[in-house]
Amino acid sequence: MAVLFRSRKKFGPLILNFTQNGFSSWSFKIGRWSWNSKTRAHRVDLPGPLSWKQDKN
Repeated sequence: MAVLFRSRKKFGPLILNFTQNGFSSWSFKIGRWSWNSKTRAHRVDLPGPLSWKQDKN
């Protein structure tokens, strides 16, 4: 089993994601809504452990 390095830096609603190879992607989160630059998917957090995701297609 490999050990993976992941890190997140938050600057208000902007989130920068890093892996062991360096910068990975950025995300934008306002309230329950978020968008990720790598997957280009919209996500809305729902009550409890649920969430709704709309992919780029």
